[in-house]
Amino acid sequence: MKQFTAIVIGAGSRGMTYANEMSKLPDKYSVTAVAEPIEIRRTTFAERFGIAPDKCYNSWTDILAQPKMADIAFICTMDEMHYEPAMAAIEKGYDIVLEKPLAQSSEECVAIYKAARAKGVSVLACHVLRYTPFYKKVKKILDSGKLGTVMSVIAAECVGDIHQSHSYIRGNWHSEIETTPMLLAKSCHDIDIIQWLVGKKFKAVQSFGELTYFKEENAPEGSPVRCFEGNCPVADTCRYNCRRLYLENHGGNRGWFRGASTKYTAHHEPPTDDEVIEALRTGDYGLCVFHANNDVVDHQVVNMQFDGGATCSFSMNAFNMGGRYIRIFGTLGELTAYAADRDIRVHVFGKDEELIPVIGTEESILGGHGGGDGGMIYDIYDYFCGNGNNSVPDIYDSVANHLVGYAAERSRHENSVVDIDEYFREFGIENK
Repeated sequence: MKQFTAIVIGAGSRGMTYANEMSKLPDKYSVTAVAEPIEIRRTTFAERFGIAPDKCYNSWTDILAQPKMADIAFICTMDEMHYEPAMAAIEKGYDIVLEKPLAQSSEECVAIYKAARAKGVSVLACHVLRYTPFYKKVKKILDSGKLGTVMSVIAAECVGDIHQSHSYIRGNWHSEIETTPMLLAKSCHDIDIIQWLVGKKFKAVQSFGELTYFKEENAPEGSPVRCFEGNCPVADTCRYNCRRLYLENHGGNRGWFRGASTKYTAHHEPPTDDEVIEALRTGDYGLCVFHANNDVVDHQVVNMQFDGGATCSFSMNAFNMGGRYIRIFGTLGELTAYAADRDIRVHVFGKDEELIPVIGTEESILGGHGGGDGGMIYDIYDYFCGNGNNSVPDIYDSVANHLVGYAAERSRHENSVVDIDEYFREFGIENK
């Protein structure tokens, strides 16, 4: 059995997660080096995975200045720091596993695709939903022909009100200018999954959406800019009270708080009360959700048309408890499924409804994306071995589906319908 060596660039949540999954498969992977600017994360990562001190680097520029030292480079930096290390790693000849979104623009996505093709290396996007038992089962059902030809899809990414407040109002992805639009930051997974399930190329896209609720004009009268200041008149009833979410709740919300401070070892245990208080007093996680410096949408719909006439309506919004669901209409039957459930409902016309069980884990990032994190590490091994695996997207597929997301953003801003063939040609590639 071949063992692949890997370097990890970015030892935050995603880098640590993938390294953990690789460590469960020691015959298949060996993590040999790390690059991470935050010392406590770097040293924690090195201790956990036995990385030698001379293989620990402060930055992606440092590690990629060295001669190629492994088979695969996992690039798990922040969204706005994907493009440059990806291009540098391609030039060094690494095969790459690149966290989504691939880059901050269509131009950069296409540049990664062209560079990878020219160099003859693989770049695999971390579309972890493809590797979940849930979506693999849905794909298998569609490929069986049981539902006939797919004619229409309704899909939803229910972000969840607390997740929205944490990640897209107070958190790292609060600004589309600084990182990427929310459709790319959160739902490039979903665009990719929808295309994979339908199995056709996109023909046209239209999108509507905006930031409507989490704005200053909707702030309760008398509410302070900093939620943590303690003089908010609705503190006792506000769903988004940061003291309640992060300080008083010692459960999952505090787990999400990892990353708000860089002064504790986030991967070993949740932060202490003092560390949380310091972060709430000084950082964005202590802002009122109506007075924060956010600009990403809190609801958006994307209408898609596929080659051959199939259509999809995809909705992403914050006003729910979280989770994904999908309904697929075929010429012979329909499928309905909610990712958090244990069953997929299939109704072939003229027959009784069938419940097909799915075994998985919690869909959120804390639950390993429904088994997708581990599933990806397992499946890409087969891909790199040349064994083939239809769950693994080629770099063209990933780039094409990212471009559809950026085309949807153009539609949203310009109030237009975007022809995908024409959009792709603007960036020098064909829609195929």
